[in-house]
Amino acid sequence: MNPVRYGTPAGRLVLLATVLGSSLAFVDATVVNLALPELGRSLGASAAGLQWTINGYALSLASLILVGGSLGDRFGRKRIFMAGVAWFALASLLCGLAPNIELLIAARVLQGIGGALLTPGALAILEASFAPEDRAKAIGAWSGLGGIGGALGPFLGGWLLEIGSWRYLFLINVPVAALVLWVAARHVPESRDPGAARRFDVAGLLLGAAGLGGLTYGFTAWPAHGAGSPVVLIPLVVGVLAMVAFVVAEIRSSHPMVPPEIFHHRAFTGANLVTFLVYAANGGVFFLVVVNLQVVAGYPALGAGLAMLPVTVIMLLLSARGGALGQRIGPRIPMTAGPLLCGAALVLMSMIGADAPYLTRVLPAVVLFGLGLALLVAPLTATALGALDDAHAGIASGVNNAVARAAGLLSVAVLPLAAGLGSGSLTESAELHPVYRNAMLICAVLMAVGAVTAFLVIPVRLPAKPSAKRSFCDPASPPVHPRPATTQ
Repeated sequence: MNPVRYGTPAGRLVLLATVLGSSLAFVDATVVNLALPELGRSLGASAAGLQWTINGYALSLASLILVGGSLGDRFGRKRIFMAGVAWFALASLLCGLAPNIELLIAARVLQGIGGALLTPGALAILEASFAPEDRAKAIGAWSGLGGIGGALGPFLGGWLLEIGSWRYLFLINVPVAALVLWVAARHVPESRDPGAARRFDVAGLLLGAAGLGGLTYGFTAWPAHGAGSPVVLIPLVVGVLAMVAFVVAEIRSSHPMVPPEIFHHRAFTGANLVTFLVYAANGGVFFLVVVNLQVVAGYPALGAGLAMLPVTVIMLLLSARGGALGQRIGPRIPMTAGPLLCGAALVLMSMIGADAPYLTRVLPAVVLFGLGLALLVAPLTATALGALDDAHAGIASGVNNAVARAAGLLSVAVLPLAAGLGSGSLTESAELHPVYRNAMLICAVLMAVGAVTAFLVIPVRLPAKPSAKRSFCDPASPPVHPRPATTQ
């Protein structure tokens, strides 16, 4: 395979396919939050039904994202990427046509499977397709263009909700996916890792999915059924036992999905602890803020979607500077200060109530939150990837991605319960407002604990690491290609 050069027509087409493909999964995960109030009214969904609309997607995505990367390494990254895009499109069609909340949740689970197949492939295709001297430019362009897509997503989603129906949010994925498939089939080169493991960690996959699924179901059912109900206790016990069995299985496996030895590195373990805390808080913020703005503050769907746009803009403008700062002074200070700024922003967000004016009540909190993330995310991702040697770049990125997604998944399940939802509704102002306020304060505490954790366990500077012995340019020594990390 001849390497693709950045700036050429071939390079632009590879970028087009990977940016649009990964944006399908990323933008869809954000704009669906915007539609929750209308979903609740249109389908008569309970609070648990709305939670599962988010968590059905997140559960299958978090459970299978490491497997998606492994399948690409083994069977071809282009092939698995295209399979994921096609799967995602069909599942989106089912979502758009779902007549009730139960079928919508089932279709969202299928969407997550497609996302798990296509998401790891996008960055791996860039790493494998572009010439070594052009990879950094290509990945930077992919990240920047994906960020623009993320910024446009709430605007597009709000506009579609204003002019039509929540169903349009899913149906629009079908023509975009068709374009991705056409470009990828004609212009994306195939690549695979001849040295990829021939066996899959089936036990780890099943136990991890059972653990996340049991915990998510139990915590989601708790408000409606009570702590003593078998509907709650049985899934929680199954979830805990499955997670314990997952750890044991990974320790004993000869081909583990998550090699236990990588957690011997203090910086890697610390970075993933901070990731879990911070992304648990983020999951609560992006789940509840846009709902609160519509249900309690009275914003239209488009206004609620655009309200959080400054976060994306600030991330686009300042994330690179945050990464450069972390490289210059070390990751500990940015990873401590960033969550503290986010925590302060969440205290301000907790005060957003009925008829809250945007410029004086919402915008300052949103800007402060964006500044905190811009300071935090790049050093956090760099630490998670840089704590291990180059040969483990793929698994480091994959684990960090999975930790972030699992944190968001559990947050959406647990946070309404912890905030006192009970059997209340997420679409009634009087019931949502106190739950929202408590949830934002809980998220602020999670951010503060993340800051303390970073200060205690993240080194001032990462130790120098040996370069991988294998080279991207050496066809006899297949490389390990990194998967998308938490920046996505």
